[in-house]
Amino acid sequence: QVRLVESGGGLVQAGGSLRLSCAASGRTFARTAAGWFRQAPGKEREFVATINWLGGTTDYADDVKGRFTISRDNAKNTLDLQMNSLKPEDTAVYYCAVRSSLLRSSSSGDYNFWGQGTQVTVSS
Repeated sequence: QVRLVESGGGLVQAGGSLRLSCAASGRTFARTAAGWFRQAPGKEREFVATINWLGGTTDYADDVKGRFTISRDNAKNTLDLQMNSLKPEDTAVYYCAVRSSLLRSSSSGDYNFWGQGTQVTVSS
């Protein structure tokens, strides 16, 4: 069992930056792949970024590639998402998630545990 709590969301102007953090409880976090997803009003939840259990392999959605960076610290049980050059279309509730596998995945159905989400709003 893994409990996830996100933080770091807020309101930022277009072009600005935010860093989201996800604190994980449970000794199994280091043996899980993890990811970030987001859901905008009226839209389906979509993939943002994923990272394997050691942090050596990552993958990103095309529209955030080069702007967002996912990272993890297994010693601290944390998962981060650094978001730069934010755009109004990045506005959404952002969720961290982990899956009972060592391998990253861009599919939300592959994830077993989810945080409650944190709101990110980017003004134009």
